[in-house]
Amino acid sequence: MRLLISFAALFLSVLLLQLSSGGVGPLDALSGLALDFTTEQVGLLGSAHFLGFFIGCWWAPRLMGTIGHSRAFATFTALGAIGLLLHMVIIAPIPWAVMRVASGMCVAGCYTVIEAWLNAKVTNETRGRTTGIYRVVDLTGSLAAQMLIGVLEPAHYISYNILAIFCCAALLPLTLTTLTPPSTTGAPRLRPRLAFARSPMAAAGVLVAGLTAAAFRMVGPIYGQEVGLRPDQIGLFLAAFVLGGALAQVPAGWIADKVDRRWVLILFSAAAMGSCAVSASLTASSPSLIFAASAFFGLTTFPIFSIAAAHAHDYAKDEERVELSAALMFFYALGAIASPLVVSRLIDSFGPDALFGFIAVGHLGLITFGLVRMSARPGIEPRTRYVYTPRTSFQIGRLTSRFRGQNKHDG
Repeated sequence: MRLLISFAALFLSVLLLQLSSGGVGPLDALSGLALDFTTEQVGLLGSAHFLGFFIGCWWAPRLMGTIGHSRAFATFTALGAIGLLLHMVIIAPIPWAVMRVASGMCVAGCYTVIEAWLNAKVTNETRGRTTGIYRVVDLTGSLAAQMLIGVLEPAHYISYNILAIFCCAALLPLTLTTLTPPSTTGAPRLRPRLAFARSPMAAAGVLVAGLTAAAFRMVGPIYGQEVGLRPDQIGLFLAAFVLGGALAQVPAGWIADKVDRRWVLILFSAAAMGSCAVSASLTASSPSLIFAASAFFGLTTFPIFSIAAAHAHDYAKDEERVELSAALMFFYALGAIASPLVVSRLIDSFGPDALFGFIAVGHLGLITFGLVRMSARPGIEPRTRYVYTPRTSFQIGRLTSRFRGQNKHDG
């Protein structure tokens, strides 16, 4: 218990970081529209965020090895705060995209430091409780960040100042903690081929998970505005997605531990296509129905990354798990970088329903690929335990690898 209390500073930094980074995406979308950015330019901002996220994931472990954990955290936090504060100083799409690259690097870099710190300090006896609390704090912060949209005025310097304050405040708990920074571990090698070699189905699953989550969270506010939601209602719309995804984790894990995970991925993708059809049919409907559809969409799409990751780890050796997690994050980032820009162009051409049409096509491709893969090789037993995996940094593999390596199911 004493160790968990000592981690309170790290968890508070996570919460404050989520309030800052989780709020900037929808705020940028609404602000861009208010400033007469085109839909495509708003989509570019979302893609730029995930480009920065990927750069930060790759660079952060190397920077920690050079200057240490605390200084690396301060560096990435400064990048995030500068990106936020410059928004209302330079008002143009391309500079905003550069600022969003900085924000994405901040998110990835700060999470890398926190997860490396947690991994170095936990023991096998405290790992489960610590990781569980970390996931709850992360989801709580994400949920609260969406709700901020209801009180932050788009295209106003005060709104960006508030997010910058949260970003700077994330520095205080970590820099004031009495925990001794851990020694730096080697950065995981980025070997994308490893994910495809162990499971092409898993690589495809995390790619589709990336394009789904990024399209919805970065371009979803445009859809919300197009169907008549107010800014405060758009916050609820996005929060319902996160809440639905959080509620899905326990049943998704139970099913994924009992059934061939390829069938589980196919089942969730089919349900995701159904939720896309429901959401598209509710254009200009009552807000309560739109919120319910958003929660159903989160419930059907959010677990796909963790299920695909668990499937990949079924075929991995223990010594490969950290690098495999990094490789899966690479495929997730590919989908997340591409989808906001593609979806924004589709919305320009076909209207707001194109958001869900694009996502449905992605899941149809995953279903088709899954059926092909099932004919190529049989399932595997015993399977590793399902682990809910946040998409935060390459270091998450270090936190979860022991769960996968030491807990096998008999199928």
